[in-house]
Amino acid sequence: MVKIKPEEVKLLSSYIYKVSGISIDASKAYLLETRLGKLVEESGCRTFTEFYQKIQSSMDKHLDKKIINAITTNETLFFRDTSPFDLLRHKIMPDLIDSRSGKVSQPGFPRLKIWSSACSTGQEIYSIAIVIKELLGNNPTHKITLMGTDLSDAAIAQASSGVYNQFEIERGLAREKLQRYFTPSGTSWKIKDEIRAMATFKHMNLMRPFMGLGKFDIIFCRNVAIYFTLEDRKKLFNKIADVLEPDGYLLVGSTESLTGVCPRFIPKRHLRSIYYQLN
Repeated sequence: MVKIKPEEVKLLSSYIYKVSGISIDASKAYLLETRLGKLVEESGCRTFTEFYQKIQSSMDKHLDKKIINAITTNETLFFRDTSPFDLLRHKIMPDLIDSRSGKVSQPGFPRLKIWSSACSTGQEIYSIAIVIKELLGNNPTHKITLMGTDLSDAAIAQASSGVYNQFEIERGLAREKLQRYFTPSGTSWKIKDEIRAMATFKHMNLMRPFMGLGKFDIIFCRNVAIYFTLEDRKKLFNKIADVLEPDGYLLVGSTESLTGVCPRFIPKRHLRSIYYQLN
């Protein structure tokens, strides 16, 4: 494999930050080497410097996409950390349905919008959809809209297809949920249409302006801001605050905190879980 030099780490890190907002410091040279090494070789380059020069001179945006797909973590699993989904089932959804039912023109006809802002290959948003399905069933008086976004086109493509291999399925998904919500597809498993139809997916760079999103009742932004600088985290959560309903809920990763990041949010606790609402 092609080895990366310290000066090349600086070049590639600067480029990746520019196109994705992901901050990679010198201590993570191994990450660039392992994830981009194959692309360097495939492009016919002998060094990372040659590869960087090719990126800079190339008009081929497919190369940009390949780099983003390679560098984004996409570490995910069904019902990751469990607590956010328990919180969704037992606290957030019941509270929002109760509050919305009394405010709409047709009582008992609440509409809720949920955004998985870094949905990766879709396990998070389908976990959300399964919780909602189990909570509400086929009740036609509830209009729930789910949107998943991610920086990686490859991740969005898999999320949209809803097809997972055996390894991906076994990570966090109980056997009874597999049998109830998936169907065999060759050696893989495909999410059933009733769950797939609940979600839409789109490519989105969280570092860019949020355009035409409207307001959301629930936003999941878990385990993505940890890859941003503090200044960029501040910008991100301020933009999220702008698109969250006044009584909406924000859920971040279990190791993340908005203390010192965005004073517009205040942390609240339910049982063993932390969630955020607007101040």
